[in-house]
Amino acid sequence: MESTTIAVDLAKNVFEIAVSRRAGKVSERHRLSRDRFLSFFAQHQPATVLLEATGSAHHWGRELEKLGHRPVLLAPRAVKSYRQGNKTDRNDAKALLEASRNEEIRPVPVKTVAQQTLTSLHRLRSAWMVTRTARINTIRGLLREQGLMIPLGAKKVVPAVVALLADPDSAVPVALRSVLGEACDEIGELETRIKSTERQLETLGKGIPAIRHLRSIPGIGLLTATALFAFVGDARRFPTARHFASYLGLTPREHSSGNVRRLGRISKRGDAYLRTLLTHGARAVLRAAHVASSPNRLHAWVLALQERRGHNVAAIALASKLARIAWSVWRNERAFTAETPIT
Repeated sequence: MESTTIAVDLAKNVFEIAVSRRAGKVSERHRLSRDRFLSFFAQHQPATVLLEATGSAHHWGRELEKLGHRPVLLAPRAVKSYRQGNKTDRNDAKALLEASRNEEIRPVPVKTVAQQTLTSLHRLRSAWMVTRTARINTIRGLLREQGLMIPLGAKKVVPAVVALLADPDSAVPVALRSVLGEACDEIGELETRIKSTERQLETLGKGIPAIRHLRSIPGIGLLTATALFAFVGDARRFPTARHFASYLGLTPREHSSGNVRRLGRISKRGDAYLRTLLTHGARAVLRAAHVASSPNRLHAWVLALQERRGHNVAAIALASKLARIAWSVWRNERAFTAETPIT
């Protein structure tokens, strides 16, 4: 039976289609509008449909599955290496066909609606956190120009500014008082939105066993567990824990040749947001290890490493360790216990 592979270069309104019935050969090309995209596949026999894992790819993947096709999402960075010539839609579609023939390129799982909902909540929360930090820094900088110093700590800024504005004898210029008050109100509104988003994450996470298991790991709380579930998709796509840590950019970058092996700093590949959350969790575990009355073996391991290599190296190594534990817990569908392997 003849197998058909269809590559789709996604865009907002126009989609480039390349149909291949023989490896390395494009037999048909189509350029479809958004309205005609699904009708084209509804009339086509079931096929393997290649898409880059970019914006809207997961939505179209789910729609194509409903029509009986097998969507395969490939990472854009992997596909880019196979593009020949200039950056055009035709060449991008052909590059998808070539990249799909490389068995070492692992497909990206199509996210469910629940996973994309969690992803959206994380993106919104991150955007509001950035805006909140920017407003706080702006207020601190403006008041510093007036010779007024605000104590360190995000939670101390708004109360300190409110106290200054309430004092008629403070050095805050009259023309600045109203806008500074509005800025403080904006910060309060942003904090309300952030807390509301975290409550929604908590509600959604309660119904997902994988998130409950991930939260049993030291250093992995609500944000990290829901982010891993939403952004990674399925831990089973990684054959080993090291592959998972490497995907997150928490393994050393290698530059080796012949008999000489050189391991440098972590690669920092993958999603920076996930890596940041795991690093923050590792720092929390490291801090807890110093005050624990009866340190467990994870505490003992990281404290010994800190003694040999220093605080920062120990924190990143622990973040990599937490990622590997998360892979094991997630893949085996069980909560973390003292007997869970941490190697």
